[in-house]
Amino acid sequence: VQLQASGGGLVQAGGSLRLSCAASGTFFSINYMGWYRQAPGKQRELVAGITRADSTNYADSVKGRFTISRDNAKNTVYLQMNSLKLGDTAVYYCNADVQYYSGDHYPAWGQGTQVTVSS
Repeated sequence: VQLQASGGGLVQAGGSLRLSCAASGTFFSINYMGWYRQAPGKQRELVAGITRADSTNYADSVKGRFTISRDNAKNTVYLQMNSLKLGDTAVYYCNADVQYYSGDHYPAWGQGTQVTVSS
């Protein structure tokens, strides 16, 4: 499975960006999908996640500003980021729990997309 992330860029504080991550390859289904981020000198952290049934969870720092969604038919997860802050600057990675026809589950990671928020 390959996860292709897109949508990052440079935005002013208070602005918005929408990230997308599409999964391709041969697999049975994708269960949990999430977005993580890693800022320079910091550990990678979960930003938001969503189950196949659209149950969501968010980091406290982004609640009320970010919205995660998915399109199961397109095997794609989105992250709408509003009211961006300087502290949101990071490389954003998408993650998926992939189930294969064998019944095995394995995590997959996208290549990362840079989000830079300027003042």
